[in-house]
Amino acid sequence: MTEARWLNENHIPTIEEYMRISKKSGAYPLLILTSYIGMGDISTKEIFIWVSNEPRIVNAAATLCRLMDEIVSSEFEQKRGHVCSLLDCYMKQFDMSREAAIQECKNRMTIVWKDINEECLRPTKVPMPFMICVLNLSRFMDVIYKNKDNYTDSNGLMKTFIKEVLVDPVPI
Repeated sequence: MTEARWLNENHIPTIEEYMRISKKSGAYPLLILTSYIGMGDISTKEIFIWVSNEPRIVNAAATLCRLMDEIVSSEFEQKRGHVCSLLDCYMKQFDMSREAAIQECKNRMTIVWKDINEECLRPTKVPMPFMICVLNLSRFMDVIYKNKDNYTDSNGLMKTFIKEVLVDPVPI
C-alpha cells in the first residue's frame, strides 16, 4: 500500500524509506523462509523464528536482490508507470546522475556481499545448510539480474536455463 501511495502521489522517498519497504514488497525474506520448508526435518521452529527476525544474512540477501533488480529494471518499470526506483531516490536525495546512482548501488552490493560472506564464514548457532541456502539464493540473483532483467524478460536467458535444466538435462 505504501508503494501504491508513493505512485499515486508521485512521491520519491528517502533511500532508507524506499529500501525498508521495497525489501519487504520484493518478498525475498519470504522466499528464503519458504525455501526452508523443503529442507525436511532439520527445519525446526527455531530456524523459522530466526529467519523471520531477518538476521544480518537475510537482510543482506534481500538488499542484494533489491539493488541488482533496481539497476537493470528501473528504466523498463518507469516506462510502464511503476513506482519510483531506488535510483530515483538516490538522484533526488543526493542530486546525482543516474550513472552515479547506479555506481552507489554497485558499491552497496559489494558491502552486502561481504556481509553474506562473513555470516557464512563465522561459526553460528544456525546450521550451515540454512546459511548456504541464503548464499545460493543470493548467487541466483546474479543469474536473474546480471546485465539485464532476466526475471521479467521471459524469452531471454531464463528460458534457456529452464529448458536446459528441465527439458534437456545433463544425463547422470
